[in-house]
This record gives sequence, structure tokens and C-alpha cells, in this order.
Amino acid sequence: MSNPLDAISRDGKIMMLAYDQGFEHGPTDFNPENFDPHFPLQIARDGKFTCTALQYGIASKFWKGNYEEVPLVVKLNGKSNLGGEALSVQNSTVEDALALGAKGVGYTIYLGSEHEAEMIGEFGKIRDEAHKNGLAVLAWMYPFITPPSSNDDELEADIVAYAARVGAELGADAVKIKYPHQIEKLPWIIENAVGTKAILSGGEKVTDDVLLEKISNFMKAGGAGAALGRNAWQHPEPLQLAEKVAQLIFG
Repeated sequence: MSNPLDAISRDGKIMMLAYDQGFEHGPTDFNPENFDPHFPLQIARDGKFTCTALQYGIASKFWKGNYEEVPLVVKLNGKSNLGGEALSVQNSTVEDALALGAKGVGYTIYLGSEHEAEMIGEFGKIRDEAHKNGLAVLAWMYPFITPPSSNDDELEADIVAYAARVGAELGADAVKIKYPHQIEKLPWIIENAVGTKAILSGGEKVTDDVLLEKISNFMKAGGAGAALGRNAWQHPEPLQLAEKVAQLIFG
């Protein structure tokens, strides 16, 4: 049986362009250029990303023509930042993703949230249906500490490792995880993904030096790639950045 990740990876590595922030963060992330989905989709194509992650509405209207050269991962859940609850429920289906021609689906689980059981249960059903149809299943494994801490406790290495492990236990093909406080524990975190590819979440906008150092450390520790969002399509020279990131991921 072929590995469903083959369709969204290159040489076993993943370089994702994520553009689901319009749902998650609202227009505060956008400027008059990158608010238009054509802009990041062109970056994904010209920057030779291995896949792009979009919510269904954007994918159905904009992932067309030459943009289809970059395999699509449909993000099946999401939440706005206007509510206080760490609950992200399904808003589109595996059937929707298949109809678009997607090669994978993504789903966020806020591990530690009082609603984690609901998201875990929903993810299990999505995983089964997606795998029956040959789609890759990616889990955005984001710990959520209650009450929230000013010290970003969810970035403690043992917590990030826990998230990676749960994604593996749930049968994800790849887990998208955050960069921990203790970078020396990155190998331990990635090892806990046992049999599951671990890719780095790009996170908030940072300088090129910080981003590239994070990706370099992650790959040296055994990671399988990275997802770029704001750090790519908010960048003044996104294709130059993509080339540097590709060198770190693919060598």
C-alpha cells in the first residue's frame, strides 16, 4: 500500500504553505497584497512548496489552474479568535476535500482543552474516512494549558512531546507541532511521534534568522519539514525565503 504522504511530500519531507489564518486570526494578518489568496498560492507554486493548506471556502474558489500544481490539504476545522474556548470543530468534510481533488486533510486538536474529547472523537472519524480514500491525515497538535500562562507553558518540551505522542497514538500520518522552549529536547520530542512525521509549525512572524535557525534545529533533530504561513506571505521577498527554507529541509 502506498504512503498517502507521498502525494504531499518530496524525498520524504514536507514544506507546507499554510493560509488558513483568515479564519483563525481575521484580517489583522493581511495587507492589501496578501489578503488575496492568489498571492500566497503563487508563492506556494513558484516557491516549490510540497503542499498548501487551505480552508474549504478558499480552496473551492481559488485553488484552480496552475495553483493545482501544488497538492492541496484541506483544513477541516477551525475557530475564530473572538471566542475564549479552545474548541475547534469540523466545518467541512473528507467528501468535500475529495471533490476538490485534495491529497490530504488537516485537523487541529487543542490537547488539554476541556473540549479535547470532542475534537479527538471527531478526528478519529475523519482519519478513518480519509485513509479509506487514500488521503493523508495531518494533525495540528497544539497544547492548551488552562488557565493560560504568560510564560507560554504549552511550549515546555514535555508538553510538546506529549502532543506529538498523542498525534501518533491517534493515527495521524504527520503532526504539526510547535517549537519548544528547550531546544536541546527536540530529538526527544520528535522521537515521541513514533512512526509519524513531525513538521514544525511556522507560528508567529519572526525575523529570518530566527525562523531559519528554528527550522535548521528541527531538521537536525529528525524533523520531516515545516509549515510556513505568515513568515512566507508577509515576507517582502517570499521566494528568496522559500529557497533558503527548502535548502534546510531538502538539503
